[in-house]
Amino acid sequence: MRQATGTIEVETQRQGLVEISSNVTRWVAAQGMEQGLLTIFCRHTSASLLIQENAAREVRSDLEAYFARIAPEDPAAYAHDDEGPDDMPAHLRTALTQVQLSIPLTGGALALGTWQGIYLFEHRRRPHRRSLALHLLGE
Repeated sequence: MRQATGTIEVETQRQGLVEISSNVTRWVAAQGMEQGLLTIFCRHTSASLLIQENAAREVRSDLEAYFARIAPEDPAAYAHDDEGPDDMPAHLRTALTQVQLSIPLTGGALALGTWQGIYLFEHRRRPHRRSLALHLLGE
């Protein structure tokens, strides 16, 4: 059994879903393992991770609109606003999603479905540099 650890940095430009599948796939391939389990961990409290459809752009825009409705930027609704009106809604959106994903590795490839992609979900309006920790356990 072997293990590998690393990080991926993701530059975001705005709120929304950023597909990171190719970045993660390249890192996994460089480890030279055939089977195992990949864990991806987002090291932030205002961004999260999702596995979601990667074919229809409307899926991403519908998800973004849905989260804007359930955690709106309403300054009257929250006490925490240290970094602006999108601060607390970003934390709520992260709490409703996840900061960690586990994906099996089989035959040297991530076991994602045909239409599945890995996404960083940026919940803040301004650009950020997000750090993702990766851990691959396998052989």
